[in-house]
Amino acid sequence: MDIINDLFTTGGEVESSIPLVVLAMLISTILSLLITKVYQITFTGERYSQAFVHTIIMMSVIVSVVMNVISGNAGVAFGLFAVFSLIRFRSAVTDAKDIAYIFFGLCVGMTSGLFRFDLAIILTLFASFIFYLLYKLEYGKAKDTQILKITVPENLNHEDMFKNIFQNLTESVKLRQVETTNLGTMILYTYAIRNKPTTKDKELIDQLREKNANLKVSLTYVHGEE
Repeated sequence: MDIINDLFTTGGEVESSIPLVVLAMLISTILSLLITKVYQITFTGERYSQAFVHTIIMMSVIVSVVMNVISGNAGVAFGLFAVFSLIRFRSAVTDAKDIAYIFFGLCVGMTSGLFRFDLAIILTLFASFIFYLLYKLEYGKAKDTQILKITVPENLNHEDMFKNIFQNLTESVKLRQVETTNLGTMILYTYAIRNKPTTKDKELIDQLREKNANLKVSLTYVHGEE
């Protein structure tokens, strides 16, 4: 009973043993399952990876054991450095939030491996709540930027021909590129724009087509970090 009390008491140091290591692995597994559940709920990217979810769980469990092994040899500080030096990713992490979840799982594994189960549980619950709250409130959500491409016949081309449309329907417009196409008979304009909240894509495209003789107009969304 004293050992159990020490596990959930700040500053308690418990001698490592096989049952405690197994308990650390079990707790890190349960907590990492909670972490990955929150990740699945709050995921807003375009490419969901089951392998990434499994990786968070396995890393948390493995780190809990690694921390237990190295903490008695070179100290916790060296242990932290050693754990991170062992981690290698063969593919780049495209979503910045995924990095936070990786670090989240690692920290839970570390605290479990040091038998600080109280801190591991508190960290998991509190950080999961923060992740979910940020997701529900859409805190920091940016407006989407769109890449607008307009093809214009050379004989209709003139400076600022779309100025009034942009003033009425967009919040910002930046000309990115001007190039000739179709053997020089057409001019292709490329803009980076942000529409007003009330602007519909079809409305913008229809008005632009009235100006460019009903030639091709395309909109491509460049999503901000969600």
